[in-house]
Parts: sequence; C-alpha cells; structure tokens
Amino acid sequence: MLHIDKDCYGTIAIAWIVTLAIMGFFYWLLGLRKECWWGFALIALVGVVFMTFVTWFHRVPSRPCPAQADDIVSVADGKVVIREKAYEKEYLKKDCMQISIYMNFFDVHANFWPCSGEVTYYKYHPGRNHLAFKDKSSDLNEHSSTAIRLSNGKEIFFKQIAGTFARRIVCYSRPGMKVKAGEQCGIIKFGSRIDIYLPLDADIKVSLGELTRACETLVATVR
Repeated sequence: MLHIDKDCYGTIAIAWIVTLAIMGFFYWLLGLRKECWWGFALIALVGVVFMTFVTWFHRVPSRPCPAQADDIVSVADGKVVIREKAYEKEYLKKDCMQISIYMNFFDVHANFWPCSGEVTYYKYHPGRNHLAFKDKSSDLNEHSSTAIRLSNGKEIFFKQIAGTFARRIVCYSRPGMKVKAGEQCGIIKFGSRIDIYLPLDADIKVSLGELTRACETLVATVR
C-alpha cells in the first residue's frame, strides 16, 4: 500500500494546473483545426504522462521494518555510493563510518527513520544544488542534519541532501522527540542523497554499489 506525501500536495497541484493550462492553450491553438488534431493529441499524451509521473514521484510506500533495538536500516531507496571512514564535523565531531545512498529520479524519495530512539540534534542548512552524488554536495548543498540516540546510548547522525533539481527538504526531526525505525521522517523533492554516520565499531551490512530499500535493508548493527 502507498499514499502521496501530504507535504507535496501543493507541488503536485501546481504541476497539474500548469500542465492543464498548457494543454488548454495548445487545444485552442491546434485542437480546433482538424488537420492538426494529432499535434494536440501528442501534447496531451505528454502532459498526462508528466502529471502522472509527478504524482507517482511523491509516493510514500508502506513497508514492514524488521529492525531490532541495535539495528540501523536504510533511510531511503537508492544505491550505496560511499562506504568509508570519515570525520563528522557538525555534531558528533569524531571519526565515523560514512554510508551514503544516492537516489535517482525514479527512486522513492520519501525518507524513513533509520532506527528507534530519541532525536538529540536537528539543524537545517540552506545551500547550493550540486549533483547529489558528488562529494562536495554533502557540505555545500541544501541539507537537513539529524542525530538519534539509541536505547544503548550510542548516537548516529544522518543528512538529507538536496540534489540539482531538489528545491525543498521536508524533515520531521525535533530535538527530544521519540522516533521509531521504519516510520516516515520526511521527503526530499526531485533528486537527492542520504549520508549516514555510524560508530567506527558498527557492524556494516551493506557493500559499495548495493541497492537499498528504505525500512527493509539492514545497513548496520550498532552495539
């Protein structure tokens, strides 16, 4: 089962209104002339496909989440593009294992809590819109940062990073709130990436280049 993200209704409505207006203009321009009916039919087909895609793009699937107390599951659908040791300088301020997941244009862009625990930090960073798979996008692009403390006292940190076409990040994080693995934590509109920072002793379960599914793919175990 899936539904459309409530924070995206406005984006979808704008896309439909603009597309219908364009189709109406071309109907007036071409559709009333019998010799040009095929031209309007083609434009109408493109418009319907576009409106359907924009609506489908903002889907939020309902998935089972098998995460246990110490498990970290994927925040998003996508491909693992970074799996390496890195220094997290914003909040944790220490060496971590960084796992980065890149979402292409056809992946689900709704994001989900990677673990159960308490939100200990949140900050929104305005920024640029470089291609999300480039390393510099992690610091320079628009992004939201969240830290969560697990029941065992350890913290993990993740970023929702906007890409070239993304112009808005929705994040539900608020310091002090209790969260549950597999429930929706936000959405990134039109192209994006997730960076997850884990303790160095975390048992990493994913490989570079692996495709992940939000809620279902076990990224790591943190004990």
